[in-house]
Amino acid sequence: MKPTDYTIHIVDDEEPARKSFAFMLTMNGYAVKVHQSGALFLSFAPGIHNGILVTDLRMPEMSGIDLIRQLSVKKISIPSIVISGHGDVPVAVEAMKAGAVDFIEKPCEDAVIIEAIERASDHLHVNGANVDESLAIQARIETLSERERQVLLAVVVGLPNKSIAHDLNISRRTVEVHRARVMSKMRAKSIPHLVRMAVAVEMGPF
Repeated sequence: MKPTDYTIHIVDDEEPARKSFAFMLTMNGYAVKVHQSGALFLSFAPGIHNGILVTDLRMPEMSGIDLIRQLSVKKISIPSIVISGHGDVPVAVEAMKAGAVDFIEKPCEDAVIIEAIERASDHLHVNGANVDESLAIQARIETLSERERQVLLAVVVGLPNKSIAHDLNISRRTVEVHRARVMSKMRAKSIPHLVRMAVAVEMGPF
C-alpha cells in the first residue's frame, strides 16, 4: 500500500514528541493525526478506516500496552506499534502478546520507524501476507541447532548472558557466539525484532 492509502495515528502525552513524529512522517508522505492520550484515541478509534497506531509506552492513566488491550476488548482492529525509551525484552514480549505488531526502542533512526510502519501496513491487506511471514520465520527457526533454539528462547524472555550460561552449563563466551548465530540465522535487526518474530509464530513459553 502507498503511504497515502492509510493514516498514521500518533498517541503520545508529550507535545514535542507528537509534533516531531508528525513532522517526520508528513515529510515522508504519510497522512498523520495526533492524539494526546490513550483515552482520547479510544473515543476516536471506532471511526478509523485503514489506520496504523504508533503509541508511546509510558503515558499517564493509560499505557501504550493498556491502550492496545482496550482496542482488543472493544474489537477495534488497528495495527499497532509501541515505542519506548525504557524498553526491555519482557516489556517487548508483553506488548507483542497484547497485540502490537512491533516494538521500537528510542532513540531510533527515522528509517526504523518507517520500516515498522511499512510492516504494519501489511496487516491492512486482506490477503496471506501474515501467513507468508509466519512461514518464513518458521523456516528460519528450523535452521537453528537445538542449542541455538535454547539460547533464542532465553534471550526472548529477557535472560542476560550470565544467566543463560549458568542455566545451560556453558560459558558466557559460548552464549555470545550462539546469540550472534541466532541473530544472523533469524535475520534479526535487533532484539525487539527477534522478539516480534518469536511471538509471531507463538514460540514459547513466554
